[in-house]
Amino acid sequence: MGRKRSPGLRLRSGIWHIEKRVNGVQLCESCKTSSLAEAEAYLAKRVEEVRKATQFGVRPRRKWRQAATYYLETNMHKASIADDATHLDQLDSYIGNLWLDQVHDATLKPFVDARKKAGRKSKTVNLALAVVRRILNLATRSWRDEYGLTWLETAPLITMLPLNDAAQPYPLDWDEERRLFQMLPSHLADMALYKVNTGAREQEVCHLRWEWEIPIPELSTSIFLLPAWVNNGEDIVGLVKNRKDRLHALNDVALSVIDKKRTERPTYHLERCKSKSGGKCNCAYGVVFTYRGYQVGKMHNNGWKTAWRKAGLPTGPDWKKGVHNLKHTFGRRLRAAGVPRETRTALLGHWDGNITTHYSAAEIGELIEGANAPLKAKTGKSPALTLIKLRAAGETVSGKSSAVKFERKKTATE
Repeated sequence: MGRKRSPGLRLRSGIWHIEKRVNGVQLCESCKTSSLAEAEAYLAKRVEEVRKATQFGVRPRRKWRQAATYYLETNMHKASIADDATHLDQLDSYIGNLWLDQVHDATLKPFVDARKKAGRKSKTVNLALAVVRRILNLATRSWRDEYGLTWLETAPLITMLPLNDAAQPYPLDWDEERRLFQMLPSHLADMALYKVNTGAREQEVCHLRWEWEIPIPELSTSIFLLPAWVNNGEDIVGLVKNRKDRLHALNDVALSVIDKKRTERPTYHLERCKSKSGGKCNCAYGVVFTYRGYQVGKMHNNGWKTAWRKAGLPTGPDWKKGVHNLKHTFGRRLRAAGVPRETRTALLGHWDGNITTHYSAAEIGELIEGANAPLKAKTGKSPALTLIKLRAAGETVSGKSSAVKFERKKTATE
């Protein structure tokens, strides 16, 4: 006759489960083992944890990986959850097996050192550290277990890295824009011209769809109203950074780009369009900007990088070289042209609590007028950009001394 098993254990489909009430707490969970001895040991451990928690307020210890998993499961609505998941995946091999109360600056140092050695900027490392800090704070203040206790008694102070290596935006003057766009492949040049005249973000341009165009008969023009979230055929993803519907007011140049793309739009879905297999249209029939008829994944690709270098623009580590510089360019030009702050905020898609996405035709007319202001004030060089450009002195651009560039800028703005 076999020995009697501990009360509260049940065998289900070959796996032992706990069904037991301890100090008013009902335990119903799997022991995750088919071994009776292991199940009894696990049961004894859980019973002791319950007694310590209910009688003496002793928190059960939890691993970082458990907290990270819980954070992801309960924050799927968060706009940047995919980025958080990436950071947590990178952190896992360093702190995944640590207890929550073992996560602090000292145990995070190997992760920080490895990321810096891999060439990551302090801002990027800080984004990961911010997720760690968020989880520890939630575990201390919000998350409670079945005993009413928080997961962690106190959260350590997580120290952020000083941002002394951050690259600065590089707004373009009109001559630099001309040189850059001449070097870009034609499909990227169209996208860049639209972007620098609307202040759109890269993903907004790449995902721009004809169905989002809204005619404004009173103004003999049209706008694009982008939804905050889009179905990419596989998942629902955030399109607009602040998760608010985004209006693109088209100035004369942006409208000319759209009119050009309209003449290139086919009247039917192309052969390899995903819509033909039940997916979301990814061809020129539904998407405004395409390459060889199909949606462009990103603008900051080898074509952009090559054109940036050939245009003689700064390639050193102190300056950003990506397509987001076009948004900074648009913003600087609006300010230099005297466009009011509220109008600039709306045109750039920023959110300050006072901006609405519901506009009358007259208000849209004001936005378009503001977007056209830099074109009316256009000169060979923009004095408003001179000061920030002087910081590029000391770099070598396309084999020419930056001193030459400095003198050129100085002369052009005297």
